[in-house]
Amino acid sequence: MLAKIMISGKITSKTGMHIGGASGFSAIGAIDSPVVRDIQTDEPMIPGSSLKGKMRSLLARQYADIAKLPKHNDDDPRVRRLFGYMQDGKTSKDGKQMAFPARLQFSDMFLTNKKELSEIGVPTTEVKFENTIHRLTAVANPRQIERSVAGSVFKLNLIYNVVEESEMLEDFTTIGEGMKLLTYDYLGGHGSRGYGRIQFSDLEVNCVTGECNQELLDKCAAVLREGIA
Repeated sequence: MLAKIMISGKITSKTGMHIGGASGFSAIGAIDSPVVRDIQTDEPMIPGSSLKGKMRSLLARQYADIAKLPKHNDDDPRVRRLFGYMQDGKTSKDGKQMAFPARLQFSDMFLTNKKELSEIGVPTTEVKFENTIHRLTAVANPRQIERSVAGSVFKLNLIYNVVEESEMLEDFTTIGEGMKLLTYDYLGGHGSRGYGRIQFSDLEVNCVTGECNQELLDKCAAVLREGIA
Protein backbone atom coordinates (compact mmCIF):
# COMPACT_ATOMS: atom_id res chain seq x y z
CA MET A 1 0.00 0.00 0.00
CA LEU A 2 1.47 3.35 -1.04
CA ALA A 3 -0.43 5.71 1.23
CA LYS A 4 -3.61 6.54 3.13
CA ILE A 5 -5.63 9.63 2.24
CA MET A 6 -8.14 11.24 4.59
CA ILE A 7 -11.29 12.80 3.15
CA SER A 8 -12.78 15.11 5.76
CA GLY A 9 -15.70 17.51 5.75
CA LYS A 10 -19.22 18.04 7.04
CA ILE A 11 -22.60 16.44 6.51
CA THR A 12 -25.49 18.80 7.26
CA SER A 13 -29.04 17.49 7.48
CA LYS A 14 -31.37 19.77 5.52
CA THR A 15 -34.46 18.00 6.86
CA GLY A 16 -35.10 15.81 9.90
CA MET A 17 -33.20 12.52 9.61
CA HIS A 18 -34.11 9.13 11.06
CA ILE A 19 -31.47 6.41 11.31
CA GLY A 20 -33.02 3.87 13.64
CA GLY A 21 -31.55 2.61 16.87
CA ALA A 22 -32.65 0.12 19.53
CA SER A 23 -35.11 1.00 22.28
CA GLY A 24 -34.43 -0.45 25.70
CA PHE A 25 -38.07 -0.50 26.77
CA SER A 26 -41.60 -0.25 25.39
CA ALA A 27 -43.43 1.90 27.93
CA ILE A 28 -46.82 3.34 27.05
CA GLY A 29 -46.27 6.63 25.27
CA ALA A 30 -42.62 5.88 24.50
CA ILE A 31 -41.18 6.71 21.07
CA ASP A 32 -41.92 3.87 18.69
CA SER A 33 -38.78 4.33 16.60
CA PRO A 34 -35.83 6.13 18.26
CA VAL A 35 -32.69 7.28 16.46
CA VAL A 36 -29.31 5.62 16.90
CA ARG A 37 -27.18 7.52 19.43
CA ASP A 38 -23.56 7.87 20.47
CA ILE A 39 -23.35 5.89 23.71
CA GLN A 40 -20.96 8.43 25.27
CA THR A 41 -22.88 11.64 24.57
CA ASP A 42 -26.39 10.27 23.99
CA GLU A 43 -26.60 12.49 20.91
CA PRO A 44 -27.74 11.35 17.44
CA MET A 45 -25.06 10.06 15.11
CA ILE A 46 -24.64 8.66 11.60
CA PRO A 47 -23.16 5.14 11.56
CA GLY A 48 -20.48 4.68 8.93
CA SER A 49 -22.32 1.57 7.75
CA SER A 50 -25.40 3.66 6.88
CA LEU A 51 -23.42 6.04 4.68
CA LYS A 52 -21.42 3.24 3.07
CA GLY A 53 -24.46 1.10 2.28
CA LYS A 54 -26.45 3.97 0.80
CA MET A 55 -23.59 5.28 -1.33
CA ARG A 56 -22.79 1.82 -2.64
CA SER A 57 -26.39 1.03 -3.59
CA LEU A 58 -26.81 4.37 -5.38
CA LEU A 59 -23.57 3.93 -7.33
CA ALA A 60 -24.31 0.28 -8.12
CA ARG A 61 -27.67 1.25 -9.60
CA GLN A 62 -26.18 4.25 -11.44
CA TYR A 63 -23.52 2.15 -13.17
CA ALA A 64 -25.57 -1.01 -13.71
CA ASP A 65 -26.42 -2.21 -17.21
CA ILE A 66 -29.69 -3.68 -15.95
CA ALA A 67 -32.74 -2.02 -14.41
CA LYS A 68 -32.58 -3.81 -11.06
CA LEU A 69 -29.87 -3.51 -8.41
CA PRO A 70 -27.13 -6.09 -9.13
CA LYS A 71 -25.56 -8.45 -6.60
CA HIS A 72 -22.37 -7.17 -4.93
CA ASN A 73 -20.09 -9.30 -7.09
CA ASP A 74 -21.84 -8.01 -10.21
CA ASP A 75 -21.30 -4.34 -9.35
CA ASP A 76 -19.32 -2.20 -11.75
CA PRO A 77 -15.55 -2.56 -11.13
CA ARG A 78 -15.40 1.10 -10.04
CA VAL A 79 -17.84 0.28 -7.23
CA ARG A 80 -16.32 -3.06 -6.26
CA ARG A 81 -12.82 -1.75 -5.76
CA LEU A 82 -14.02 1.10 -3.53
CA PHE A 83 -16.45 -0.92 -1.41
CA GLY A 84 -15.01 -4.45 -1.59
CA TYR A 85 -16.41 -7.80 -2.72
CA MET A 86 -15.98 -11.55 -2.43
CA GLN A 87 -13.91 -13.14 -5.16
CA ASP A 88 -15.89 -15.87 -6.92
CA GLY A 89 -14.05 -19.15 -7.36
CA LYS A 90 -11.07 -18.11 -5.23
CA THR A 91 -10.51 -19.64 -1.82
CA SER A 92 -7.79 -19.39 0.81
CA LYS A 93 -5.79 -22.34 2.13
CA ASP A 94 -8.44 -23.06 4.76
CA GLY A 95 -11.17 -23.21 2.10
CA LYS A 96 -12.78 -19.85 2.84
CA GLN A 97 -13.89 -17.58 0.01
CA MET A 98 -11.37 -14.78 -0.52
CA ALA A 99 -12.42 -11.17 -0.18
CA PHE A 100 -11.19 -8.17 -2.11
CA PRO A 101 -10.75 -5.46 0.56
CA ALA A 102 -12.44 -2.09 0.19
CA ARG A 103 -10.24 0.85 -0.69
CA LEU A 104 -12.63 3.25 1.03
CA GLN A 105 -13.06 3.05 4.82
CA PHE A 106 -15.95 4.75 6.62
CA SER A 107 -16.10 6.06 10.19
CA ASP A 108 -19.10 6.80 12.39
CA MET A 109 -20.08 10.47 12.20
CA PHE A 110 -20.82 12.44 15.36
CA LEU A 111 -22.79 15.62 15.97
CA THR A 112 -20.57 18.73 16.09
CA ASN A 113 -23.00 21.64 16.60
CA LYS A 114 -24.97 20.75 19.73
CA LYS A 115 -23.84 24.01 21.38
CA GLU A 116 -25.01 26.12 18.44
CA LEU A 117 -28.40 24.38 18.39
CA SER A 118 -28.76 24.84 22.14
CA GLU A 119 -27.99 28.56 21.91
CA ILE A 120 -31.00 29.09 19.65
CA GLY A 121 -33.22 26.85 21.77
CA VAL A 122 -33.30 23.85 19.43
CA PRO A 123 -32.93 20.30 20.82
CA THR A 124 -30.83 17.75 18.94
CA THR A 125 -33.82 15.52 18.20
CA GLU A 126 -37.53 15.92 17.61
CA VAL A 127 -40.49 13.54 17.56
CA LYS A 128 -42.50 13.39 14.34
CA PHE A 129 -45.96 11.86 14.53
CA GLU A 130 -46.72 9.72 11.50
CA ASN A 131 -49.92 7.93 10.61
CA THR A 132 -51.05 5.33 8.09
CA ILE A 133 -54.74 4.72 7.39
CA HIS A 134 -56.03 1.46 5.90
CA ARG A 135 -57.85 2.37 2.70
CA LEU A 136 -60.64 -0.18 3.16
CA THR A 137 -61.25 -0.11 6.92
CA ALA A 138 -60.11 3.46 7.68
CA VAL A 139 -58.26 2.08 10.72
CA ALA A 140 -55.42 4.41 11.73
CA ASN A 141 -51.96 3.22 12.76
CA PRO A 142 -50.25 6.20 14.46
CA ARG A 143 -46.60 6.05 15.48
CA GLN A 144 -43.88 8.33 16.79
CA ILE A 145 -40.65 8.67 14.81
CA GLU A 146 -37.62 10.33 16.37
CA ARG A 147 -35.42 12.41 14.06
CA SER A 148 -32.22 14.40 14.36
CA VAL A 149 -33.27 17.97 13.63
CA ALA A 150 -32.74 19.87 10.41
CA GLY A 151 -29.50 21.84 10.66
CA SER A 152 -27.61 19.10 12.50
CA VAL A 153 -23.95 18.96 11.43
CA PHE A 154 -21.91 15.75 11.54
CA LYS A 155 -18.16 15.37 11.08
CA LEU A 156 -17.21 13.34 8.00
CA ASN A 157 -14.01 11.28 7.97
CA LEU A 158 -13.22 8.74 5.25
CA ILE A 159 -9.93 6.96 4.60
CA TYR A 160 -8.95 6.06 1.05
CA ASN A 161 -6.24 3.42 0.73
CA VAL A 162 -4.00 4.03 -2.26
CA VAL A 163 -3.55 0.70 -4.06
CA GLU A 164 -3.08 1.80 -7.68
CA GLU A 165 -2.02 5.41 -8.10
CA SER A 166 -3.13 5.30 -11.74
CA GLU A 167 -6.73 4.64 -10.59
CA MET A 168 -6.90 7.34 -7.92
CA LEU A 169 -8.50 10.05 -10.02
CA GLU A 170 -11.18 7.67 -11.30
CA ASP A 171 -11.82 6.44 -7.74
CA PHE A 172 -12.26 9.98 -6.44
CA THR A 173 -14.55 10.79 -9.35
CA THR A 174 -16.68 7.80 -8.30
CA ILE A 175 -16.72 8.98 -4.67
CA GLY A 176 -17.79 12.45 -5.80
CA GLU A 177 -20.53 10.90 -7.94
CA GLY A 178 -21.73 8.92 -4.91
CA MET A 179 -21.91 12.08 -2.81
CA LYS A 180 -23.81 13.87 -5.56
CA LEU A 181 -26.31 11.02 -5.92
CA LEU A 182 -26.87 10.97 -2.17
CA THR A 183 -27.44 14.73 -2.11
CA TYR A 184 -30.37 14.19 -4.48
CA ASP A 185 -31.63 11.14 -2.58
CA TYR A 186 -31.81 10.64 1.19
CA LEU A 187 -29.98 9.06 4.11
CA GLY A 188 -31.78 6.91 6.67
CA GLY A 189 -35.45 5.95 6.63
CA HIS A 190 -38.72 7.50 5.41
CA GLY A 191 -37.07 9.38 2.57
CA SER A 192 -40.26 9.41 0.50
CA ARG A 193 -41.82 11.47 3.31
CA GLY A 194 -39.10 14.10 3.15
CA TYR A 195 -36.68 12.75 5.75
CA GLY A 196 -32.92 12.52 5.39
CA ARG A 197 -32.01 15.21 2.86
CA ILE A 198 -28.33 16.03 3.41
CA GLN A 199 -25.55 18.24 2.06
CA PHE A 200 -21.79 17.65 1.95
CA SER A 201 -19.51 20.64 2.49
CA ASP A 202 -15.99 21.78 3.43
CA LEU A 203 -14.36 18.75 1.80
CA GLU A 204 -10.62 18.42 2.32
CA VAL A 205 -8.23 15.76 1.00
CA ASN A 206 -4.98 15.13 2.86
CA CYS A 207 -2.32 12.41 2.73
CA VAL A 208 -1.98 11.13 6.31
CA THR A 209 0.50 8.27 5.85
CA GLY A 210 2.98 7.43 3.11
CA GLU A 211 3.80 9.67 0.18
CA CYS A 212 1.37 11.18 -2.30
CA ASN A 213 1.81 13.13 -5.51
CA GLN A 214 0.54 16.58 -4.50
CA GLU A 215 -0.59 17.51 -8.01
CA LEU A 216 -2.63 14.30 -8.22
CA LEU A 217 -4.00 14.90 -4.71
CA ASP A 218 -5.17 18.39 -5.73
CA LYS A 219 -6.93 16.95 -8.78
CA CYS A 220 -8.67 14.36 -6.59
CA ALA A 221 -9.84 17.09 -4.21
CA ALA A 222 -11.11 19.12 -7.16
CA VAL A 223 -13.25 16.30 -8.59
CA LEU A 224 -14.78 15.70 -5.14
CA ARG A 225 -15.75 19.34 -4.77
CA GLU A 226 -17.12 19.41 -8.30
CA GLY A 227 -19.28 16.41 -7.41
CA ILE A 228 -21.07 18.24 -4.60
CA ALA A 229 -21.18 21.68 -6.25
